[in-house]
Amino acid sequence: MLKQIPNIITSLNILCGCVAILFAVSGDLISAAFFVFLGIFFDFFDGLAARLLKAQSEVGLQLDSLADVITSGVAPGIVMYQLLNLSFFGHMQTLTETFSSEGWNVGIKNYLPLIGLMIVIASAYRLAKFNVDTRQTSGFIGLPTPANTLLILSLPLILHFQYSELAESIILNKWFLIGMTLLSCILLNAEISLFALKFKTWDFKSNVVRYVFLILCVVLLVLLKFLAIPFIILLYILLSVFWKTPK
Repeated sequence: MLKQIPNIITSLNILCGCVAILFAVSGDLISAAFFVFLGIFFDFFDGLAARLLKAQSEVGLQLDSLADVITSGVAPGIVMYQLLNLSFFGHMQTLTETFSSEGWNVGIKNYLPLIGLMIVIASAYRLAKFNVDTRQTSGFIGLPTPANTLLILSLPLILHFQYSELAESIILNKWFLIGMTLLSCILLNAEISLFALKFKTWDFKSNVVRYVFLILCVVLLVLLKFLAIPFIILLYILLSVFWKTPK
């Protein structure tokens, strides 16, 4: 039974992702973000539990990726779809409304928010590559899907909890959202080596980049709250690229 604990935790990630999708489809992006973050929390601890219990398995690896497709692929894709609906039409809508006869009369503009679903495809492709790429045992090649998800989900959280006219004008600009979608798809599959936040030992010397990153994350979150998340993702990429250290 103990050997199944990691898979149970992964299953909780799947459940959270499904609930997040239902909230996103209904237009409640804040509740969707909460369940996505909870799913990412379970995603972090299933691997930790597997290592502590020595319960790593091929089934667990595949289940983890399938969970990530849901929580860190489909959910952020639908959130971006709804943000693009807000940008284009001033309100969120369901896929039924998008493909309704009224939507057909609007023309191609009515279908442009579907661009957000490119995140789903790029995330699934990134996870498939991860499962067969032997270079990603101690680090990552391309932005991990949970990090990309945090970036996407930070947008509605900033709008809701740190609203300003400037934030709204930027985040709900259709070109910004389309650019963010394309950029996230590129980053997910880019040939960029990024460090993992997995501590094999706790000594400072071999984990200096991880400790520096975590300290800066705490400082940014305290100062900027949800607005810190895009800066944290940027910091993660920059530290990985320019601070060469053992992974």
